[in-house]
Amino acid sequence: MSIPWQRYADEHARTVDTMTAALLFACFLLGSEIRLPHERQPDAVWPTIALAALACGSPFWQRSRPRTVVAVTALCTAGAAALGHLLTPLVMGPLILGLFRLALVTDRGTTRFAFFGALALLTVTGFLTDPLDRPWPLTTVGPAAWLLLPVATGTAVRLRDAYVEAVQARAEFAERSREKEARHRVAEERMRIARELHDVVAHHLTLANAQASTAAHLAHTHPGQMHRILTDLSGTTSSALREMKATVGLLRQADDPDLPLAPSPGLGQLAELTGSFEAAGLTVEVAVEGVPRPLSPGVDLTAYRIVQEALTNVTKHAAAKAARVRLRYAVDQLTVTVTDDGTARTPADGPGQGFGLIGMRERAQSVGGALDAGHRVGGGFQVTTRLPLYPTAPEPEDRTP
Repeated sequence: MSIPWQRYADEHARTVDTMTAALLFACFLLGSEIRLPHERQPDAVWPTIALAALACGSPFWQRSRPRTVVAVTALCTAGAAALGHLLTPLVMGPLILGLFRLALVTDRGTTRFAFFGALALLTVTGFLTDPLDRPWPLTTVGPAAWLLLPVATGTAVRLRDAYVEAVQARAEFAERSREKEARHRVAEERMRIARELHDVVAHHLTLANAQASTAAHLAHTHPGQMHRILTDLSGTTSSALREMKATVGLLRQADDPDLPLAPSPGLGQLAELTGSFEAAGLTVEVAVEGVPRPLSPGVDLTAYRIVQEALTNVTKHAAAKAARVRLRYAVDQLTVTVTDDGTARTPADGPGQGFGLIGMRERAQSVGGALDAGHRVGGGFQVTTRLPLYPTAPEPEDRTP
């Protein structure tokens, strides 16, 4: 952030340069009158005025030609030393300002070359042409110190400005990265909620459709059984409404007190899940191999949803009467296999037939697992997913229903 005088200097560059040149000219003439005790005044008034005018007029080009300004002011300062003037900061003012500007706008190598070049020029001039034969420290150490000051100051200011610019660039990059990450997380959340809605709606509507078809079929032949089927149908639709309400509730604000906090379904509800398919005419057998282990919420929900979607696909697309769910627990992996004995076409037979397999595969990959699906050699269809017991990928939210 620029301060007011910097903004004024940028907006009125010509006015500032004129005032600077006038001030430097006055200082140059004043400095030319300074001399050591018992020294006589050099008799070179007009050459001194000419050198002062040339050196002090150079700041008009310091923004566009800083190297040329340093060269001109160094020659004028060396000329003043050759006339016998003492090299004080007042006489060296134009050169000091030129070196500062050069250090501010160029690299370190250019600034170093200009500094040593100007110092060598003034030193050689002081040794060879000093008409008053002053002590050598006065013609070398003093000018070197006054020339080093603007170089160090300009370099420090340039490095500070570069640091501030780098910090601002990093802040802007971090802000863009945060916005990009936020958009990415929003997209992931939308996909996750879309999968949840797909699983819930597909599962319950498939069961409801199968139960309604069964009830219509039994209406004339077995009226007593129709009452039981309709009761199951009512429970299916009620469960669908509850799960849809809970899933859509995730779209509310985080501080909404009515936000549902029901636990996520998991393999602990597998018996209820398989029992719901019996009313649709599908017998499901569950087998467990190995020692059951506690699962993380993400893996538990993923396994449950994959079994739910696989059995839903069996009901929708396969002419099957029975299905088998096998859970095999290994040391660090859970393998879930769902098979059926159907013969009809499934969504895997061609593109555009549904999103069930795509959703299952995305669910498995979201926790670091993998999923395979295809026809069995002896008939039917098989879905196999391998899920790690200790996932490294981000998991779904625990409160997702």
